[in-house]
Amino acid sequence: MQIHSFTVGPFAENTYLITENKKGLLIDPGFHEDHEFKALREKLSETGVELHAIVLTHAHVDHVLGLKVTKDHFDVPVYLNDSDYYLWNNYASQAQMFGFKAKSFTFEPLPLKEQKGWSTGPFSFDILYTPGHSPDHISLYQPEERVVIAGDALFKQGIGRTDLYKGSFERLEKSIRKELYELPDETEVYPGHGPKTTIGYEKENNPFVKG
Repeated sequence: MQIHSFTVGPFAENTYLITENKKGLLIDPGFHEDHEFKALREKLSETGVELHAIVLTHAHVDHVLGLKVTKDHFDVPVYLNDSDYYLWNNYASQAQMFGFKAKSFTFEPLPLKEQKGWSTGPFSFDILYTPGHSPDHISLYQPEERVVIAGDALFKQGIGRTDLYKGSFERLEKSIRKELYELPDETEVYPGHGPKTTIGYEKENNPFVKG
């Protein structure tokens, strides 16, 4: 399994392309500029990878900005936790709040519930339900690789903001302690913003949630 990172959009969001056996899983397409989406297409072309599916850790605007252009080019399924579709259903309003013009999505994502051993194509992850930053937030853990795609739950020496719709520091702290800090210390954390880190480092050094 290889992880390719693209830092995109006005919020410097991390979009990830995970590749295995010539298939690609795209996490949180936040592309905003044409050249950002072009970089994805070039990476797929140079690696000979076919895009298989899209997974959203949550539906905040910066993590779905590039979803329409991606779906226009690639007819692949989109997965999102279905605990609360408010952000998804109100994408256009979200975008307007941050100064973007966008239309609501015309399709519903496939539900991605908390579970162990979820698989699609060659990819397999434990789906961890990690709300607090948003009500629909999940993280994707690959136990053999010791990798977690943490979205905006946990950053290097930081956590996701909790002042947006249904945000809650108490809920996010519980998610981090119960779901993320229970992972092996050597687990690499790929966050929605900023550089990657490890679970062990955050347990020792994160000023918001100590391990």
